Amino acid sequence: MQASATPSLASNATSQTPKNILLGVTGGIAAYKSAYLVRRLKDAGFAVRVVMTAGAQAFVTPLTFQALSGEPVHTSLLDPEAEAGMGHIELARWADLVLVAPASANAIARITAGAADDLLTTVILATAAPVFISPAMNQQMWQNQITQRNLQTLRDYQFHVIAPDSGSQACGDVGEGRMPEPEDLVAIVQGHFQGQTAIQSTAKTNGILEGKHVVITAGPTREALDPVRYVSNHSSGKMGFALAEACRDAGARVTLLAGPVSLPTPTGVERINIVSARDLLAASDKIVEAGCDVFIATAAVADYRAEHIADQKIKKQGDSLTLTLVKNPDIVATIAKHAKRPFMVGFAAETQRMEEYARGKLETKQLDMIACNDVSRGDIGFASDDNAMTVFFSDRFGLEKVILDKASKKEIAARLVECLVHAGA
Repeated sequence: MQASATPSLASNATSQTPKNILLGVTGGIAAYKSAYLVRRLKDAGFAVRVVMTAGAQAFVTPLTFQALSGEPVHTSLLDPEAEAGMGHIELARWADLVLVAPASANAIARITAGAADDLLTTVILATAAPVFISPAMNQQMWQNQITQRNLQTLRDYQFHVIAPDSGSQACGDVGEGRMPEPEDLVAIVQGHFQGQTAIQSTAKTNGILEGKHVVITAGPTREALDPVRYVSNHSSGKMGFALAEACRDAGARVTLLAGPVSLPTPTGVERINIVSARDLLAASDKIVEAGCDVFIATAAVADYRAEHIADQKIKKQGDSLTLTLVKNPDIVATIAKHAKRPFMVGFAAETQRMEEYARGKLETKQLDMIACNDVSRGDIGFASDDNAMTVFFSDRFGLEKVILDKASKKEIAARLVECLVHAGA
C-alpha cells in the first residue's frame, strides 16, 4: 500500500460548471497566504469571490485579491452597487462553499456567537452552503479553552473546522496555529466536491473511520517509588496525540487515555488522564467493556513497578539502594483477550532486531496490527517531531508489511489510519 498524496490541483473535474468558492479573509498575518490561495483555487478550476473584513484589509489590500480573482472584492455589508443593496444575500446564494482562511480567534468567536455585524458573518448566517473554517493564530490563543470551546460549538453546528499546522509563527512562538498551505486547503475543497478523501500537508484523512469509536493510549506511565520519586521513560506522547488527531479527522469518535504529558488535548477528542500502568488498565477495561471498535496502544507502559511504595520519602542511605520491582500487567495483551475485543493495534519501540521482536509481539499478544520504530535512531522516536515506522499485520489478513519512511508524526499518524482501513478495522 502506498501512502496517499495530495490530490492533483490540475482541474475541477467534478462538473462542467465551475463550483463557486466564497473566500472569507479575516485579520491576521496569514492573510498573505490567502492571496496565493485565490490563485491556486482558480488554477484548480473554481470560481472565486473574496470577502474581506476590516482587519484583513490592514494586512492585504482588496486590490490584490481583485487582481488575482478577476472579481470585485466585497468589504461592505450593505453594498450600494449590489442588487437592491443586499450583497450579503447575493453572495450567500452564489456560494457553493464558503472557506474562511485565515479565521482569526476573533472571527471564530463572532461566528460562534451568531454575529451579523459585518459582511462575512452575515453571509455565513445567510448561506445554505457548507462553511469551512481554517483557524490561524498564535499557538497560545489556539490552545485557549475559550477558542477550543468555540471551535467545538462550530463543529456541533456542522461547520467544517480544518486543523491548523504546527511550526514557527510570525510572533516567534512555535506550536499549533499556522494556517495550512494553500495547496492543502485547495485539496480539502476538491475533496469535498469529489466526495472522496482530502489530504492536508499532514496527510489528514476525512471520513474513512466514520462511525467508529477509537481508543488510543499515549505517553508514559509513572510507577511511584515514594511520594516524590517514580520510575518512568522518555515517551512524550506526541505519536499518540497525533494519532488521536488523525483518527478524529478520519471521522472517528476518539477517546485518548493519556499518561503524564504536557500536550494540549486535541480538539474534539475525549481525554482521560492516567498515571500508572494499573490506572491505564482499569480505564482501558472500562471503556472496552462499554464498547469500542479500535484500540491503539501507543503508550510506553513501564514494564515493572515497585513491589512496595514507601509512605515517606526514601532517605539517602549509603552508596547503593536496592529496590524490588514486580511486573506490571500487559495492557495490550489483556485487552486483546477481552470478551468484547476490538481491533487491536500495538506499538513496539525497539533498539535492535526490530522486525523479529515486532512480529513476535504481534503473535504472542494476539494483535491485528503492530507498528514498530527504531528508537536507537537519534532523529526519530522519543521527544522528536518525526518518526519512521514499519507496520506488520496478522497473518490472517494476508497483507505485506508497510514501510513508512521518515516524516512528521502527524504524517505518520494519517498513514497509520490508512493502514487500519487497509486491514479492515
